[in-house]
Amino acid sequence: MIMDRLVREASESPVCVGLDTKPEYLPAAIAKMDRDEGDKLFLFNKKVIDATADLAACYKVQVACYEALGIEGMSAYARTLAYAREQGKLTIGDCKRGDIASTAEQYAKGHFEGDFEVDFLTVNAYMGYDAVSPYLPYVKDHDKGLFILTHTSNPSAKDLQEQKLEDGDMVFEKMADLVDEWGKDFIGEEGYSALGAVVGLTYPEAFADIQSRHPHTFFLVPGYGAQGGTGKDIADIFKRSRCAVINSSRGIICAHRGKTEGPDFVDYIRESAQTMKTDIMQWL
Repeated sequence: MIMDRLVREASESPVCVGLDTKPEYLPAAIAKMDRDEGDKLFLFNKKVIDATADLAACYKVQVACYEALGIEGMSAYARTLAYAREQGKLTIGDCKRGDIASTAEQYAKGHFEGDFEVDFLTVNAYMGYDAVSPYLPYVKDHDKGLFILTHTSNPSAKDLQEQKLEDGDMVFEKMADLVDEWGKDFIGEEGYSALGAVVGLTYPEAFADIQSRHPHTFFLVPGYGAQGGTGKDIADIFKRSRCAVINSSRGIICAHRGKTEGPDFVDYIRESAQTMKTDIMQWL
């Protein structure tokens, strides 16, 4: 099962490198090349993957950064995913799809087959089971996985996700319960379901709550680095179980900014990924 593989990769290093790549993040050594924007983004991503492959459990690729550049950008998205796969690395399509029925079926086909194929996809299930069920045939028959938004890392997440329901639970707790229920048929050898949850590092109490309620849930955790999360924030989580990959995007791919515009930018990116790994692993 694909989640078993991710769990094993995460046991060596829980670092997830976020390839939320924008043209303004590129060093001059790439930005000034006589190529289209898509080529430049792909070349940058390729070098990031080469520099960090031995430090990262997986790569999360934010599709919006590529959609914004049109056809050139989506070509870079496809090539980035293909290159990561060629290097034997797992990929997460950070697309947060949130529609239902036949539309969700097309999203599932678009992200689990063809040019944009990923191993895992982020899904917004606040429309209920109808927003998840179209993906499940791929989970069952094609060894794919989902990360479902549960308690996100943004400041206004609490506006809805921490509202109390009649039974005393909060909305995010109900969502965590649903993720657990939907994923019971997809638990692998490592004890985790192929349906994981997105829970932000910026809400550690919520994370601890969900982790204790649902020991079979594996987590994709945003919020490290540029959003303020540190290895110490992860310490209590990992003392209970090694149940997550921790994402950093700008903190890694922008590590060269203000330091170099030359081809040595990859050295700063690798150093940042190594520092992140060390920062997390020291608490284990």
